[in-house]
Amino acid sequence: MYYIKSENHFDAAHFLKGYEGKCHNLHGHRWRVVVEVAGQELSTDKQTRDMLFDFGDLKSALKEMCDNLDHSLIYEEGSLKDATIAALSDEDFRMVAVPFRPTAERFSQYFFEGMKAKGFPVHRVDVYETPTNYASYEE
Repeated sequence: MYYIKSENHFDAAHFLKGYEGKCHNLHGHRWRVVVEVAGQELSTDKQTRDMLFDFGDLKSALKEMCDNLDHSLIYEEGSLKDATIAALSDEDFRMVAVPFRPTAERFSQYFFEGMKAKGFPVHRVDVYETPTNYASYEE
């Protein structure tokens, strides 16, 4: 089995509604995302011969996903009042609503599924919320 990895990052704020602790408050992270793809066979195409995938393609796909979240407030759908969303929008803040509680665990699944949808045979995704704390997802 062959494995390759690529990583990217994004800076974003979030909060955990219903959490009893500091993470209930709005705060930010430099999220680090590491995607690992796997395969049994290397390419035989002229350009990518003896590669699992072109690192540039993997890197570009991951960057696109990270850029979509970069410098935003990521919040769970239904966790903010309509008036709060309206006020933040009026201030021209960039906000991204997600259908899950924005935890490292759920982001690891989010990136796994997103990269898989882009055609990569994803083996594992690690999402670092801090330099020393991360969550992983693999099927």
